[in-house]
Amino acid sequence: MPALTDAECSVIDHYLAVVDLVARINPARSAGHAYACLRAAQHLATEARALLEALELMWERGEREIHVPTLTQALRALDGERRAGRVTIPT
Repeated sequence: MPALTDAECSVIDHYLAVVDLVARINPARSAGHAYACLRAAQHLATEARALLEALELMWERGEREIHVPTLTQALRALDGERRAGRVTIPT
């Protein structure tokens, strides 16, 4: 895992949490339980707000650039590709 600032770590953590929640809501991959989708949607607002706050913190600290290669490496280390793949519609 690459070295990240605290704010970058928070962005990655909350981004992946949002991805996981959207995947749980995805009707194409749902187990057919509306309550699980409802709970995921309710939690999504909280995680989206936390992601916003992490990005605002980066901005306040003067972190004006997203270091794409570094953050991509972090996402891959945390299984981001597989997790993001659950958001798509299966073929």
